[in-house]
Amino acid sequence: MFNKKEKNDMVEEIYSEHRLVRYSQFIIGVILLAIAFNVFILPLKITYGVSGIAVILNNKLGYDPSIVILLGSVVLLIMSYFLLGKRRTANSVIGSILYPLFVKVTGVLIGSLSISLSDPLLITIFGSVISGFGLGLIFKSGFTTGGTDILNHIVSKYFKMSLGTSMYFTDGLIILSGLFFFDWTVVMYSLISLYIISIMTDKVVLGISQSKMFYIITEHETSIKKFIMDHLNHGVTILEGSGGFTGNRQKVIMCIVPTKEYFIVKEGIHKIDPDAFFVVSDAYEVSGGE
Repeated sequence: MFNKKEKNDMVEEIYSEHRLVRYSQFIIGVILLAIAFNVFILPLKITYGVSGIAVILNNKLGYDPSIVILLGSVVLLIMSYFLLGKRRTANSVIGSILYPLFVKVTGVLIGSLSISLSDPLLITIFGSVISGFGLGLIFKSGFTTGGTDILNHIVSKYFKMSLGTSMYFTDGLIILSGLFFFDWTVVMYSLISLYIISIMTDKVVLGISQSKMFYIITEHETSIKKFIMDHLNHGVTILEGSGGFTGNRQKVIMCIVPTKEYFIVKEGIHKIDPDAFFVVSDAYEVSGGE
């Protein structure tokens, strides 16, 4: 077991590795996020997160979005320092400052760029894909842009919610607030945008699954094991398990196979043992072994 100092040292070592690559990914991600905001999000009045508050205040009161985002981020950073601690706040500081800065800079640079809003659904999808890709690069580099990410952690910690639930809660309230200032169409486009961004962010952070992981419980353990090892040339691991209700000891076969071989493995298991129980999940990264 690691003590607290050893854990802190290990975290510092992780963050210090590949620093150039991480910072490059982070800068590119923030730039993409800022461009998507100015070109797609702001013109369509899409509202979520601190950026959503900036969209509302810009449309109704003419406030500069970059200033609103910066002020909101600073307030949340202060809250994070006192409620979440110094270490968790540290990785949000740079993003909280650079994101509104790039919103300002890219807003000036692309101010002359005119994109037709005649197909808002296409604009929403395209802008959300770029935003999600940018956020994915930021998260993958170990940083955040602060904003509602900080608020989500605060709500999760003090209201005893899961982080996922707190995200839906905070962003949901901001999206619904758009109804008071705009209309249902804006709310629906905002929901579509948030959904696409979440998927795209996960794909960038985790990557596209190239492998599948099988957990198999069967009465024909030897036959299925030989099928996977001899016919498909993949290794297996035998785990010890027990039934939750019966307490009976059971063998669990675990194996990783390429996604393209998912079908043959699934059908092979059914052929050998139609009553076999198995669970399949995505394996985003496989290291070591064969």
